[in-house]
Amino acid sequence: MFDGLCAFPLTPVVDDRIDVKAVAKLVSRTAGAGVNSLGVLGSTGNYAYLSRDERRAVLEVAVGAADGVPVIAGVGAVRTRDVLAHVEDAQEAGASALLLAPVSYQRLSEEEVFSLYQDVSGASSVPIVVYDNPGTTGFTFSDELYSRIAEIPAVASIKIPPPQPGQASARVGELRALLPERTSVGVSGDWAAAESMLAGCDAWYSVIAGVLPGRAKVIADHALAGRRDLAGEASANLEPVWSLFRMYGSLRVTAAIAEDLGLISPSSLPLPLHGLDGEGRLKVADAIRRCGLEA
Repeated sequence: MFDGLCAFPLTPVVDDRIDVKAVAKLVSRTAGAGVNSLGVLGSTGNYAYLSRDERRAVLEVAVGAADGVPVIAGVGAVRTRDVLAHVEDAQEAGASALLLAPVSYQRLSEEEVFSLYQDVSGASSVPIVVYDNPGTTGFTFSDELYSRIAEIPAVASIKIPPPQPGQASARVGELRALLPERTSVGVSGDWAAAESMLAGCDAWYSVIAGVLPGRAKVIADHALAGRRDLAGEASANLEPVWSLFRMYGSLRVTAAIAEDLGLISPSSLPLPLHGLDGEGRLKVADAIRRCGLEA
């Protein structure tokens, strides 16, 4: 579950309501492509914009549609009380693991973040993935905090931000030296996945795999098998998409790709989020053409 390709599907919203049929379709399609796990209600799944009832409904649909593929459920919230409620719901829905980011309004200290993971660990009967996403949470983990949190028995994996180009081997080496051997290291930032997995990352927590699981799986399979040239080529073939990720952010680009491919309805993001503007949509359409993408 904490090795290989973990796909993060979108949670489409239509007329301010969760499109549960689209959730089921995306999850079933992705699970059927042979991914190792599914990250439901991650940042790509817009968890921070959903109520408790909406999150529970998404998880129940996703676990059913996953057909046995492990579901890692996002449970982040501003208040610990609410995080623990999401933990309870995720376990009741059949999630195999939890994905936890330190969400906040007031900036959190390292001790507060450590305490959050301790509290969730005490309430959980399933493993926890540490979600380090400073671009959305505003919190950056230190290596010392990684090390402290990884000693919590329930913590099974750490989802790290993408290393700088050419720095993956050094970064993975640093992490291996300070983390317990049992701790899986997974990378986010899809453009960095091939290099990072070739450098020793166990998992790829992938945005694009939620929409294009077949293309992502080719990259992951080659990288995990050490086929450097083939992994690099497969990733380079999606550079038009990676370039847009870096320009606009992965959520809006992925939603636009899914909309253009007919996988979800137009205007699928929860307000106040808006999709890409006209220029951005033209760039997405060009990337789809250049990469030969299809549903």
